[in-house]
Amino acid sequence: MSVLKVIELMASSEKSWEDAVKNAVETAGKTLKGIRSVWIQDQSAVVKDGKIAEFRVNCKITFEVFD
Repeated sequence: MSVLKVIELMASSEKSWEDAVKNAVETAGKTLKGIRSVWIQDQSAVVKDGKIAEFRVNCKITFEVFD
């Protein structure tokens, strides 16, 4: 039986929501091993001068604690 844990992260990107998700997983992967999945809970964007300046995601990352 595997034991899994879920953490919640916020990440951002100037390019896209997809890139923001990649940033979240890459950042979490620096300290977490066994990442299994990511679930996007919310998406938002910062608008400056009528244009999107930053894409943001609130996501949940599931990782294995031990097997």
